Amino acid sequence: MPNKSFAERLRGTDTLYGGWIVIANVIAARTLAASGLDYVVIDLQHGGATEHDLPALTAAISREGATPVARVRYAHPADIGRALDLGCAGVIVPNVESVEQASAAVGACHYPPVGYRSGGGVLAGRDEPFCVIMVESTAALADLDATLALPGVDGIYVGPRDLSYSLGCKLDPEDPVLRPALERVWAACRSAGKPVGVHSVDGATARLYRSNGCRLVNVVADAAAIARTAATELAVARS
Repeated sequence: MPNKSFAERLRGTDTLYGGWIVIANVIAARTLAASGLDYVVIDLQHGGATEHDLPALTAAISREGATPVARVRYAHPADIGRALDLGCAGVIVPNVESVEQASAAVGACHYPPVGYRSGGGVLAGRDEPFCVIMVESTAALADLDATLALPGVDGIYVGPRDLSYSLGCKLDPEDPVLRPALERVWAACRSAGKPVGVHSVDGATARLYRSNGCRLVNVVADAAAIARTAATELAVARS
């Protein structure tokens, strides 16, 4: 859809397919983006990339027609602003425990009078950035409806591992404790008319989430894909 920006598609009804990189390597990022993904997330929270890597990584991803996104380190204006200034089209914000924190994250994405982002980013995109808030705890679940009601919250992204830690259950989408929590998030996002994703690193799990209405569908993560493929090929060679 060449006439629509990624942010417009996110705020519309499209299902968007993504990949996740923790390896701070331009060739790896470009290869992943070239597979036909809609977006590629650079994981600044748990991956190897730093702000120094962003200009090269975002350029490599954009060159292949995908949209570069940052999962920032923390829900802090400095982290959010730097990611946007250095070439990311939007952010996924972790560690958001309340509607107040979500509001602060949204404000950090936008210039005054809408927000309080500082101007001057040399690689900042021309399009309005998007802000996706992560839900990873029981506290975040409790404030979910209020968070979704905030103007500028463009979607929700569930971190199932941390959510399972918070709930005291297994990391399994069919777990009897985790599953109702996921369904609660899906229903709330559906009612609010905003997209939702649940992190996954393989196509089968991604399809499960897509079939439940998720529109942010992460199908692969670079390190996990390398490990999975290496193990498979080694087993074939040994058989």
